[in-house]
Amino acid sequence: MSGGRGQRPLLLGVRHHGPGSARAVRAALTAARPRAVLIEGPPEADTLLALAADEDMRPPVALLAHAVDEPGRSAFWPFAAFSPEWVALRWALEEGVPVRFIDLPAAHTLAWQGREDTGTGERGGGGPSGGQGDAEQPGAGRAAAGRADGEPGDPAEQGEPGGEHRGLGEGAGEPEGHGEGLRLDPLAVLAEAAGYEDAERWWEDVVEHRGGGPAGPFAPFAALEEAMGALRETQPDGQHERDAVREAAMRLQVRAAVREFGADGVAVVCGAWHVPALRRRTTVSADRALLKGLPKVKVDTTWVPWTHRRLARAGGYGAGISSPGWYGHLFAAPDRPVERWLTRVAGLLREEGRTVSPAHVIEAVRLADTLAALRGRPLPGLGEATDAVRAVLCDGSDVPLDLVRDRLEVGDVLGEVPATAPAVPLQRDLDRLQRRLRLRPEARERELELDLRKETDAERGRLLHRLRLLGVEWGRPTASRAGTGTFRETWRLHWEPELSVRVAEAGVWGTTVCAAATAKAEADAVGAQTLAEVTGLAECCLLAELPRALPAVMRVLADRAALDTDVGHLAQALPALVRSLRYGDVRGTGTGALAEVAAGLAERIFVGLPAACAGLDADAAEEMRRHVDAVHGVVGLLGDAGGEPGGEPCRAATPSGLPARWRAVLRTLAGRDSVPGVVRGRAVRLLLDCGELEPDEAARLMGLALSVGTPPADAALWIEGFLGGGSGGGMLLVHDERLLALVDEWLTGVPAEAFTDVLPLLRRTFSAYETGVRRTLGELVRRGPAERGEVTGAGAAAPGFAPEPDRARAEAVLPVVRLLLGAPEGRSSAGVRA
Repeated sequence: MSGGRGQRPLLLGVRHHGPGSARAVRAALTAARPRAVLIEGPPEADTLLALAADEDMRPPVALLAHAVDEPGRSAFWPFAAFSPEWVALRWALEEGVPVRFIDLPAAHTLAWQGREDTGTGERGGGGPSGGQGDAEQPGAGRAAAGRADGEPGDPAEQGEPGGEHRGLGEGAGEPEGHGEGLRLDPLAVLAEAAGYEDAERWWEDVVEHRGGGPAGPFAPFAALEEAMGALRETQPDGQHERDAVREAAMRLQVRAAVREFGADGVAVVCGAWHVPALRRRTTVSADRALLKGLPKVKVDTTWVPWTHRRLARAGGYGAGISSPGWYGHLFAAPDRPVERWLTRVAGLLREEGRTVSPAHVIEAVRLADTLAALRGRPLPGLGEATDAVRAVLCDGSDVPLDLVRDRLEVGDVLGEVPATAPAVPLQRDLDRLQRRLRLRPEARERELELDLRKETDAERGRLLHRLRLLGVEWGRPTASRAGTGTFRETWRLHWEPELSVRVAEAGVWGTTVCAAATAKAEADAVGAQTLAEVTGLAECCLLAELPRALPAVMRVLADRAALDTDVGHLAQALPALVRSLRYGDVRGTGTGALAEVAAGLAERIFVGLPAACAGLDADAAEEMRRHVDAVHGVVGLLGDAGGEPGGEPCRAATPSGLPARWRAVLRTLAGRDSVPGVVRGRAVRLLLDCGELEPDEAARLMGLALSVGTPPADAALWIEGFLGGGSGGGMLLVHDERLLALVDEWLTGVPAEAFTDVLPLLRRTFSAYETGVRRTLGELVRRGPAERGEVTGAGAAAPGFAPEPDRARAEAVLPVVRLLLGAPEGRSSAGVRA
């Protein structure tokens, strides 16, 4: 950086993603007119720089560099419209000036990162200990390299304390667990020296709210270089060994540019922290010695869309800013930024149904100006604007203010990259499908309702299921609010930048989404550890319509099912298979083989379940109760599913006797004393619900389970099985006074010493009931046995009930019933009822 035109080359130290720095960079470049512009960034991306001038390139975007042999080992270099580096890049392209990146090559950065991930890297020789510059590594848990989750922004700043206000390119510490102490935060130090407690507020006052000034376009850079130089001299521990390697690489690049374009023809845009090091005179041999012997991998680079939310510090980005939406507004607003900001806030609140008038905006602007004057600030900042919004537009409430913070201060702006940007073949195919299906990626989470009877919606569902198989979680299935039919699907879509890395990783499986998902499904089937995983995979193959993968999955499924003797595993696997049979009907997929396997699993469950339920402890008994519920829920469907699409069910595979045999199994469980009470109670309840058991018989079995000879704890578990688990047991007690009387009589007879043991079980059972059900049960118990019949039946004493039906009121609804049923107007009431 230069304080004037006396020192060459021109070094412009900036804060990453600072709109004030961006404006100053443009002014300095326009005044200096350099013949070449050098920018902090990976040199491998030089061939991509021309794409920044494409009309389809819309920031925020990011450079993505990843190892060719391991795409999950990657790093991002994000750029927003208000990033100084992006402004310098666009200026150079507009002016036809050569532009290059000069940071440490990503080949070294990613190679070192891989060594650290595997624990084989050695720290020595001044090698880098993480990522570089403003690079951001993808969160792991999702990346193959297994890095820590989150978006660590400057990779070497990951997990560092005191890093909230970074962004001056001040070098970097190491990834979490490798640091040797607290790293220096230059902004915080300078703000403290100026008497500010908040570094962001100091930066706004001295940079963002500063005009051009009479000192010229180079003055702010000279002041910042002087400050960084003083900090580096007085705070030597604030640096990191990686800084020396990166700065040596940058000095070598600057020397080469000076030889080519002349000392007065080169401008360098980099983090302000590095400027004193680039100004320092060193020998070429010393710089080359620092770079000698660094590990190296082959890398690919491309542009990917980015979001304002991923630029936010709250997202884990070390070089991030707290309010990217606000900074973008400051950069874009030509004048009166506070007035324009409060107008946008008012528009958002009005869209959400709040009453906000122009008078509110005027008053909020006045309040923001007054607060700035009282606080001694040159202009109102985000803090003053936020306080004004809370007081005037939100009536003192933080609830609508949270919406403003999320939608405007941070925002969901998603960038775009041109179709000519390099991409793996799988990404190309995904882009093509997104355009054809009109399924555009968006940063804001949204809900998508699909009707699978429509071809376009069916293709959209298949695409989303295939991407989930590949680990690209663009959409998440959720419960539909429009219905529960199998022809409906509801998805919550949310595109995040790191999904581009997931697509690159999935590229090893194939060049198209369909081929990659097929290969991945076959490999997952072979590597599955449990039978439930294989059945779940079979379901996914049907949902994603992968007919070529299904035979391989079915072979593995048949082998696993034949060898697995654990009834619990079989019960876990059966529901997914039966769901798959139903999906096959909707999607037109042959499911005969699935039906055969499902019927075989059901038969084995029927045979082994009674023995598997004997001698279980409390936790195992509760798990088995859940298995019984799951099997009961699908046995009825199993007899009606299967076969080829559009044809008859596969009778050989799904005999009609399955439901009857299942009911026989339930009777066995209900009457066997060795079966835990929670399972016996559930079996009785299921038999009662399906009409296999008469209410009198159910009352008899309950009376036996709650008899004096049964330990209170076992009786409480039987009650939990019969009435608990979200099965509508509360309503059953409301409408069956005999069952309620049995429970009441048993509960009042529990000995005092045993009551504290059974109370948690009963509380767990009855607390799951709805408030109205609990209130009714309490009223019934309070009235006592003599009056219960009048409340639950049609007794005259019950409010809202009469001894006989009110025919006049019934006749009043008949026109609506006729309309719903399409019955002729002249038909009699009896005819309609019939």
